[in-house]
Amino acid sequence: MREIHISRITEEVKKACIKANKLLPDDLCGLIKASEETEQSELGKSILADLSLNIQAAKELDIPVCQDTGMAIIFVDLGQDVRIIGGSLNAAINEGVRQGYTQGLLRCSVVADPLRRSNTGDNTPAIIYTTVNEGEGLHILVSPKGFGSENMSRIKMFTPAAAREDIVAFVAETALLAGSNPCPPIVLGVGIGGNFEYSALLAKKALCKPVAQRNSDDYYAKLEADMLSAVNALGIGPQGFGGSTTALAVNIEQFPTHIAGLPVAVNVGCHITRHAEIEI
Repeated sequence: MREIHISRITEEVKKACIKANKLLPDDLCGLIKASEETEQSELGKSILADLSLNIQAAKELDIPVCQDTGMAIIFVDLGQDVRIIGGSLNAAINEGVRQGYTQGLLRCSVVADPLRRSNTGDNTPAIIYTTVNEGEGLHILVSPKGFGSENMSRIKMFTPAAAREDIVAFVAETALLAGSNPCPPIVLGVGIGGNFEYSALLAKKALCKPVAQRNSDDYYAKLEADMLSAVNALGIGPQGFGGSTTALAVNIEQFPTHIAGLPVAVNVGCHITRHAEIEI
């Protein structure tokens, strides 16, 4: 049995919150830069170049790449042969988020009650999803999620009679309705299967995947490509000013479902879809 003290978890989560908000994943930065060459609109090219400059400036100045430093979404993969000592896992994670946002001078955007709207002042509580696996490992993914894009997300309970084209059209419609609100070019996580709530979780997991990683199933990899093409054909373009780069990537996570259902969820991410990973 391997033991991990909560102090180490808190420290690593703190650092990951700060890192995720200041440094974008290399593959996402690469896609934005590459899109400058493929974008058909001159204004779109200029905007994409400005986005790359903003990302570089945030790195050089050691400041957040966006003023909305998000709500902390935490995915935990915990080995069943690990024993957390010194306190609770969730408390350790929330303390790491609190320290990361307050000490890192990140904007605190979480309200304690959804209707009475009093700010908690430290961006807690985080939303934590924990999965128990075999072994002695502890993997934590920290994903700060801004709500300019989160608010544009959708879910639809299709019937099993829905065609492949219907699902592609739903994803494209979601991007069309979002327009410029999620600061395109966007990244889309699509969850297919499970049930109502699990399809949304699948979409969130898909949004946290590396943007250069395609689905391991060729059928779904082709579906990702078709969805990306359909969204980019909308002409919304960078920051909504028109162009051929409305989305940078579409990632799908799929799961078995009921014979009578076909849930599909789309989680919208902006051009700074962020995450940082921790291995303990």
